[in-house]
Amino acid sequence: MSTSLHISGRRESDEPDHHGINDGSGATCHEHAFDKVDKDGQAISRDETLTEILISKGVHEVNLISAIVSLGEATTHIAVILKNYVDHTYAGTQNSSGDDQLHLDIDCDNAVFRAIRDAGVFAIGASEETPEETDISPSSIKKEDEDGPWYSVGFDPLDGSSIIDANFSVGSIFGIWPGKGLLGRKGREQVASVVSLYGPRTTLIIALPSKSRGSDQGDITFEVTLVKDGSHWEVSRDQVILKPTKKVFAPGNLRATNDNPKYDALVKHWIQERYTLRYTGGMVPDVYHMFAKSGGVFSNVSSEKAKAKLRLLYEVAAMGLLVECAGGLTTHEFEDTSVLDLVVDDLDRRLGVCFGSKDEVEKYKQFMFSK
Repeated sequence: MSTSLHISGRRESDEPDHHGINDGSGATCHEHAFDKVDKDGQAISRDETLTEILISKGVHEVNLISAIVSLGEATTHIAVILKNYVDHTYAGTQNSSGDDQLHLDIDCDNAVFRAIRDAGVFAIGASEETPEETDISPSSIKKEDEDGPWYSVGFDPLDGSSIIDANFSVGSIFGIWPGKGLLGRKGREQVASVVSLYGPRTTLIIALPSKSRGSDQGDITFEVTLVKDGSHWEVSRDQVILKPTKKVFAPGNLRATNDNPKYDALVKHWIQERYTLRYTGGMVPDVYHMFAKSGGVFSNVSSEKAKAKLRLLYEVAAMGLLVECAGGLTTHEFEDTSVLDLVVDDLDRRLGVCFGSKDEVEKYKQFMFSK
């Protein structure tokens, strides 16, 4: 039997179910010390600065604040790991996409598990490197805290590890769901999503749907930057809004144009219409560029010979929430359906997508959904 994946694939029956599975303990993540910087004569920490920012954006549920703050801490730890990594050696395992895992992938995965376990508000975690629902709830829970609220998180700890040797920007992707469990959920159920970008600066872009904010406040996507030697988070984009149209494109999985004539025609259209190409091969920097420039279009389309690799749980749902909270559109590659309405019926569910400015995604639909 072939070990290839279907276009919107699942793990094949003969694919080892154990490969690439980290233990989710976070046990090998070491502490990193950062100096605190005084504010008006008083010491203030990273978690306090991010907490203040989240409250200012209308988040008042204490456990949700703790959940997002813990992802800020995970991001800070990963930023330190990346700055100090020299030997990008392989761990001898593969993740669920069949990619060889770097020791770096495992260390970043451990950094996240350490942070989310320490937060004490998560019940379940699953990642690209630990692709199973892992119990991360506190070992002891006070009776008054038994009802939570609890959260579950699906994440990709290091998106872009295949381009890191060239010192390109890379990222982390996190989606937060209410309650205990990730299987059977839709992206639209998320209460927040967060994407970290590691480059010349370390930034977080955060999506908060209206249900996670105070009354009469709508969806919002905004950015914070790690400053003052890693001791503070500071708002760097108060609100990210994707304009309806922008002639910037990031066409992923271009090999699919060889046997997907509709995708081939669309890419040629972008070129003929003199769109600006902004593409690195990393999903986080390529989509993040749209947020920085207030528009554009990102696509990752599959074909019979070039299979889908993006995972709904670990990458697509969280990124989709960011795009839609910023006023953009998302769609499944072959169906006129928002990626936020797709069900995580398999932790390894894969698919192709299009994200971006509304008019640009509508143009994608015209090319790709025509009969």
